[in-house]
Amino acid sequence: MAEAKIQQTGDAAGLAALIARAAGEKGGEARELPPVERWNPPFCGDIDMEIRADGTWFYMGTPIGRQPLVRLFSTVLRKDEDGKTYLVTPVEKVGIRVADAPFVAVEMNVSSREGANVLTFRTNVGDVVEAGPEHPLRFVTHGENRELKPYLHVRGRLDALVSRPVMYDIVELGETCDVDGVAMFCVKSAQAVFPIMPAAELEALSR
Repeated sequence: MAEAKIQQTGDAAGLAALIARAAGEKGGEARELPPVERWNPPFCGDIDMEIRADGTWFYMGTPIGRQPLVRLFSTVLRKDEDGKTYLVTPVEKVGIRVADAPFVAVEMNVSSREGANVLTFRTNVGDVVEAGPEHPLRFVTHGENRELKPYLHVRGRLDALVSRPVMYDIVELGETCDVDGVAMFCVKSAQAVFPIMPAAELEALSR
């Protein structure tokens, strides 16, 4: 998984560089994705492919080391209403296993638009996603230790787990907001407000 790095810029140059790195070449542009949501091929069974929690792809128990191949697979991922994740082409649909989320958000860019922060994320497979009303952030607590896990909506029903270093950068941007009469610790992006946890709970954790 790529090392997370936060860049804070106030202009388009930082975001353009983010997209170029996601494209893997200078001057790269955001890629066009296949219209997998419109395809309705027959189900051809499950294959021995898994996306681990750290974003590593495995085939038959062996890591897929070719990143271009992983990126290609990632463009034809689809999660259906049955909760399963598939690789989908116009002629076939095969099921794969996903340990947590299919993508990992490994980098965040903080810019400003109309006086408000805009958080833009790069995933481990090259997606560049701006958090906002169409791509919300959600925060869940997991396990007995109540580990905080942020997720970013990427497309369809597919989310990216935000890597821990990037999560810390998000938390540094947090502020207390009133959400339906409750004081919540939140982060804002593109005029949208995303609650992280009740402010009282955060205060209890910091004692």
